Amino acid sequence: MSQLYNIIEPNVISEEMVQKAVEEQSQDEAQQLAKREGINFKDVTELQLSFRNILQIDNLWQFENLTKLQLDNNIIEKIEALESLVHLLWLDLSFNNIEVIEGLDTLVKLQDLSLYNNRISKIEHMDALQDLQIFSIGKNNLAILEDVIYLRRFKNLRTLNLAGNPLCDNEQYAPFTVAHLPELVYLDFKLVSDTMREAAILKYQYSTEPLKQVEAQALAQLEEKQAKQNELEYHKTAFVEYLNGSFLFESMYGEDAEAAKLAYLPGVDDLLQAYRKEFVSVCENLFNYGLKQHEKREAEVSDFYESLHEALTANQEQGRKIILEFENRNKRTLDEIQNVSSYDIAESKLAEYNEDILQLSETLMTLEMQTADQLEELIKDFERNIAVLVSTFIENVQGMMAQCRDLENRHHEKLLEISINTLEKSIKNELDKDLPDDVRMLFVDETTVVNAVNASHDMHLLKIDSREGDILSNARRWQASVTEKALQNEIDRNRNRVKEIIQYIDHLQEELENTETPEPPE
Repeated sequence: MSQLYNIIEPNVISEEMVQKAVEEQSQDEAQQLAKREGINFKDVTELQLSFRNILQIDNLWQFENLTKLQLDNNIIEKIEALESLVHLLWLDLSFNNIEVIEGLDTLVKLQDLSLYNNRISKIEHMDALQDLQIFSIGKNNLAILEDVIYLRRFKNLRTLNLAGNPLCDNEQYAPFTVAHLPELVYLDFKLVSDTMREAAILKYQYSTEPLKQVEAQALAQLEEKQAKQNELEYHKTAFVEYLNGSFLFESMYGEDAEAAKLAYLPGVDDLLQAYRKEFVSVCENLFNYGLKQHEKREAEVSDFYESLHEALTANQEQGRKIILEFENRNKRTLDEIQNVSSYDIAESKLAEYNEDILQLSETLMTLEMQTADQLEELIKDFERNIAVLVSTFIENVQGMMAQCRDLENRHHEKLLEISINTLEKSIKNELDKDLPDDVRMLFVDETTVVNAVNASHDMHLLKIDSREGDILSNARRWQASVTEKALQNEIDRNRNRVKEIIQYIDHLQEELENTETPEPPE
């Protein structure tokens, strides 16, 4: 519903407007309460702002749990300010003045979108809406039939409305759309029959087959990328990411301008290749060792929680047995108390029952104390085992990193020797080959040469030290995290179990207190 601004004054969504809209949606007593105490917009899941002459969307950031939003029949020109509505499932922007599809990137849960009766000329900027099932974009300015192909990326799209667009005037509109969107169930409010689908797919198979091949290739690339990402994440949990190859070695030389110059010296290339081979071999040994140690740590954690589960299961079964015996034993006692005619007998049985409740409380608490002691020992053993595993891992990592430093030190000594020899030949004009000008500038005197070689060496050692520090800190952080989690879980479990026992005993005593007994004699 496009309206002229000079007829009705345009509005912007204001705090007052949304407050009023929410109040109007409330019912009876809830409405009155909302007016008195105010409304927490975080609790609102549906909001209707239709027919309010809204020109600009704003002030919706507080509705972070909104699932349904109606902004139809306004004069909105731009889709904006919806970034915080990440839980939105249903969005109605029909009957507005929107020209471009935009501002939907964060609405990844959106299932139903209506842009009916706007001024849109291209379907675009919707890639994030992979959950989209219903899309209405009829009565817009879509003129190019091939633009429908964009919608192939929405694998869950089942209902589509394009009626009223110029592209619908093409006599091939329906079969073209159905052929290129074969999962559609409804097109323009009509059920797509199997006969129509089969005929359309057959007719356009030569144009859809290349699309399928491109999509299959893209899917394969995406799956490969995801597999590599999953593999990397696994390596990170083992603290040895990027050690299965030359990554660390390349990082040592990636920003080393001096090494790049020194590589021109005679004999350095062969020296560097030999160094690289040995260095990478140590890194790969560390990588493989890290994966094996990760498996051991995971097995230790799994065994611990399995033992924990067995202990808790035994405790729960014993607790249920104790309670069942109590209830079977005292079910008839309560009936007898209610039915006896003598006050004295009733009081005696009440006292006996109360004593039985107290005994039950003591038994359950004792059982819980025994279980807590058992789990405490289990956790201490777990902490010791984890400490040994991490300590062993750290010790071996330090040993392998020491090998890397030894290789770097030996390489440095040989490189320094070659550099000094080159300097001497340069002074005597005995070099076998010409060197680039920036390399020749290093060979003015011994101090300049030594400083260049040492600067490269220091940078390499810093990279090795940094990588070693990351591995050790990550291992120690994991150790602290996994043991603290086990301890905190037990503290929470014990606290909750004691609370359950107390509540159960309180319930029994309250039930006993409310039991009707004969009146005492006067």
